[in-house]
Amino acid sequence: MNIRQINEEYSVTGQITADDLDTIKQLGFKSIVCHRPDGEEMGQPSFAAIAARAGELGLKTKHVPVGPMGVTPDAVADMVDALEDFDKPMLGYCRSGARSTATYEHALRQRG
Repeated sequence: MNIRQINEEYSVTGQITADDLDTIKQLGFKSIVCHRPDGEEMGQPSFAAIAARAGELGLKTKHVPVGPMGVTPDAVADMVDALEDFDKPMLGYCRSGARSTATYEHALRQRG
């Protein structure tokens, strides 16, 4: 994992696996948001697999997929909800971290 901190409440990384979640919890993250659609790439772990292990560890999760059309108003609204409802710090992930960063930036602008 190459975790990049955006600010005190939010960091981003590329694709994670269920095995990464113990380390993510040890690093102090309280919640995770996935911005990657399931099935985007062969061998990619499903969000359900990540969410199941995260739940065992007490981490909240939300799936806010951002596909080829880019960050949609629905994705921004879902991200705003996650930011308001989930404990922080929060980790967002996608293939590289770029969509997680963009979705967060849009959500910040909407939150004001």
